[in-house]
Amino acid sequence: MKTILLCIIAFFSLSSVYAQPAVEISRDNSGIKVLKGFISRKDLVTDTAFSWFAEGQKSFTPNPDVVKQFAAVKDSVSILIFGGTWCGDTKHLLPNFLATTDAAGLSPNRITLLGVDRNKKTLFNLAETFNIINVPTFIVLKNGKEIGRVVEYGRIGMPEKELAEVIAGSASNKQ
Repeated sequence: MKTILLCIIAFFSLSSVYAQPAVEISRDNSGIKVLKGFISRKDLVTDTAFSWFAEGQKSFTPNPDVVKQFAAVKDSVSILIFGGTWCGDTKHLLPNFLATTDAAGLSPNRITLLGVDRNKKTLFNLAETFNIINVPTFIVLKNGKEIGRVVEYGRIGMPEKELAEVIAGSASNKQ
């Protein structure tokens, strides 16, 4: 998994060097804007096509216990998120998750967001590499290795809480 994380960084760096886009922008049959590839928070905040992002963050209050769990390991984990700008679940869960990580002080540099198209494909075959079937998928990485993931709403309907449990488990196991 460490190799995969290094490949992601290498692909992102190479795309900058060779001026290849790190994100493809298109519209689906319904006219919805689709970002495929590496997405920045700025893309979501500044583009009026994604007004759902700011609205979602404003209407969500992070769970204080979950925030504490994220804050306790904010410098030792990274999060890889696969989501679709067209996807209702992503539109609901991504703003909530990022509001939680913001409240915990998790650096934006520790979060990588990859947009997928309606076929769950992204640039550089990363969705296939990480076996992405449904979105959003939140993957927790520690020392370049996947330590857990939550797909869509997870088992209990509270993905932030489930991710905090993954993180807490990794902290107690000290990899």
